[in-house]
Amino acid sequence: MIEQWVRQELEKTELGDSRRTNRFMKIEKLQLETASRLEMALATYSIVAWRLLYLTHLARLAPDSSCEIMLSPPEWQALYATIYRKSYPHSYPPTLGEAVGWIAKLGGFLGRKHDGFPGVKTLWRGLRRLEDIMTGWLLFNQLKTT
Repeated sequence: MIEQWVRQELEKTELGDSRRTNRFMKIEKLQLETASRLEMALATYSIVAWRLLYLTHLARLAPDSSCEIMLSPPEWQALYATIYRKSYPHSYPPTLGEAVGWIAKLGGFLGRKHDGFPGVKTLWRGLRRLEDIMTGWLLFNQLKTT
């Protein structure tokens, strides 16, 4: 019942039809077995889906705003260092449009002339990679200070 409602809500958004949503979320593969576990997983997925959609729309509406609206300083610093292959990022944050472009690049977006904006799935992949990169960035900075 809850899974069906989430699918209907996601179908209204950019995540697409239920087959794509199912592949994207992979709810059945979680094998959570109880309703309470499923509810917790769906709550987590809802937060992630909200962040992705908000990031996508905000980057299109206000690309010149600071990326700190959506990304913490360690996130954008790790992202900058990865893209430019530098250990010291700028002292000021990049724009949201730049940061979303970099996240999309991590997710496999090519950014050719007629590609348009990156989609939710590409940003999802990029954010997953950014999470791992940020973990390494935080460890690197801890080792550097000791």
